[in-house]
Amino acid sequence: MKLDSILGVALMAAAIVTLPAVAADSNVSPAQGTQGNVSFVSGGVGEDEAAAMKSAAAGYPLELQFVQKATPRDEFLADVKVRITDRSKNVVLDTVTTGPFLLAKLPSGTYQVEADHYGVTKRQTVDIRSGKHQRSVFVWMPSADENRQSLLEQPDRFDGGRGNPALPGHRPGEQYRRGPANGSPH
Repeated sequence: MKLDSILGVALMAAAIVTLPAVAADSNVSPAQGTQGNVSFVSGGVGEDEAAAMKSAAAGYPLELQFVQKATPRDEFLADVKVRITDRSKNVVLDTVTTGPFLLAKLPSGTYQVEADHYGVTKRQTVDIRSGKHQRSVFVWMPSADENRQSLLEQPDRFDGGRGNPALPGHRPGEQYRRGPANGSPH
C-alpha cells in the first residue's frame, strides 16, 4: 500500500515536471493550415515560437508580420484578419492570425494583401516569384484614444497644472481649469 502511494506521488510529480515542456513544444510549431492550394501557418507568440516562425520563414514564399507602433518599443499584433486575393480578385486565403507572423505558400503571381486590426485596414501588393522570399510588414499607428491613455499614464508628461496635452481641446500655454470658468465650485 505504501509503495502504491509513493509510486502515485512520483508519477504525479513527473507529470507536473513534464507537462510544461510538452506544452512549450506544442507552441513552438504552430499547426499548418490549408485553404484551396495555399498552405499557411500563423503564430510567433513568445520568444521560442517567434524564433521557430523566423526559422521556418525561408520555406515559405510569403512572410507577413504585424506590428503596432508603441512607446517605449513597438508591439507585435495577433488576431489580425488577413485576406489575400489574386490578380483576378479571387480570395486565395482568408484567416485570422494567432500571432504576429503569417507564412504562406502561394503560387507565383501578384496578390493584394489586406490586413485588418480592429477595423483599421492596411493593404499591400506582393509579387510572389518561384524560389524567392517576399517579406511584408504591416504597421499600425496607435489610435488617438491609446495616445491619450498613454499620456495619462505618464505623470511626468503633465506640465504642473498649466495644461494637459492628453486632454482634447488643449492649446499649448493655455491654463488648465479645474472647474467652471467663472471660478464657482459648481
